[in-house]
Amino acid sequence: MDRRLLAFGIVPMLLLASCSTPNRSVSPEAHAPLQEAPAYAPQAALAPALPARAPASRAASVDGYKKLFAERIYQSNPDVFHDPLPKILKSIVILDVTIDRDGRVSNVFVTRSNGFKNLEKIALNNVRRAAPYASPAGLRNRSDGSLNFMETFLFRDDGRFQVRSLAGIQ
Repeated sequence: MDRRLLAFGIVPMLLLASCSTPNRSVSPEAHAPLQEAPAYAPQAALAPALPARAPASRAASVDGYKKLFAERIYQSNPDVFHDPLPKILKSIVILDVTIDRDGRVSNVFVTRSNGFKNLEKIALNNVRRAAPYASPAGLRNRSDGSLNFMETFLFRDDGRFQVRSLAGIQ
């Protein structure tokens, strides 16, 4: 994945978070040069940068929103791996996710899995932990103003994962 594309997604969120929380100091990682910064930093480095209320989505499509959704999960979880996907995955968990008009998770459940309940729980918990997400303004596909979509979690043998929308596969 192109680092410039990642930088355009992460830097604005860090700047927005630092502006919206005047009593918090910005972590030193936020000021590190982009060339040296990892694509997604561990949870401890970004936990203060996650705003309490998410801004409106800047995505122009549901696929674009899913990438923002996946980035948010990556920022709140140290168990994401960034190596290339292994040839054989331990588990693939597909979630049905509904985000309400304010960016909160209104519903999330497993639609498909190969039976590893602990990995299903990891996927579900990570979606809930990363909330709130950006408001799906302009992308709503339900009458109540919410957005519903499927997202896939790809698990390695060690229980670490990638989210399909950012994994670079089609």
